[in-house]
Amino acid sequence: MKHSKRYNAVAEKVRGGGPYELAEGLELLKASAGAKFDETAEVVFRLGVDPRHSDQQVRGTVVMPHGTGQSVRILVLAKGEKVSEAEEAGADHVGAEDYIEKIQGGWLDVDTIIATPDMMKDVGKLGKILGPRGLMPNPKTGTVTFDIAKAVTDAKAGKVEYRTDKTANVHVVFGKASFELEQLRGNLIELTREIVRARPAATKGVYMKKVSISTTMGPGITLDVASLVDEAKQ
Repeated sequence: MKHSKRYNAVAEKVRGGGPYELAEGLELLKASAGAKFDETAEVVFRLGVDPRHSDQQVRGTVVMPHGTGQSVRILVLAKGEKVSEAEEAGADHVGAEDYIEKIQGGWLDVDTIIATPDMMKDVGKLGKILGPRGLMPNPKTGTVTFDIAKAVTDAKAGKVEYRTDKTANVHVVFGKASFELEQLRGNLIELTREIVRARPAATKGVYMKKVSISTTMGPGITLDVASLVDEAKQ
């Protein structure tokens, strides 16, 4: 793939230096975005945990102060008065058994699924379909709740879920390349603060080993972990 002169200049600098302080790293991030579309800003945290052990799992949610720049398609599985509550809050799809049947038939045109607790007996049947795709509603992430309006509003506002994968990495979208530097900084600081807060008690040694950011088509930019964590603790 042929890259622009600007991309090549940034890539060369990234290869020759780092880790970078947050401010410089974000400037490099924005400079590396040269695609014809608004590239997504992503971060990967390499953690010193063993995800094979349940007591070292890192998982939770965080609402990005400046949103993610992505439109979120939400399905709410509910009945009765909660249907109108979901619709008024801005859910894209609302239903019960009808949507459970659609999902069993292969429909999954959504990014987030929220369910009321009384629906979970039926939703549980979808575990093998929704689980591997990270779409299974879960009380720990606020997607199993009777407070449907808040759940939908948070999701639309930029609430994202994070969790360690099999290699102890946490991969999260924190904005768009078109965001202002302060918006990217605010989102990344809030996310880092949450990851630090979620450190499992069973973790030994260095917790946050490496942090790298990139745009969809850009090179990975390694950040200075110590200074990033210091800023997040302020």
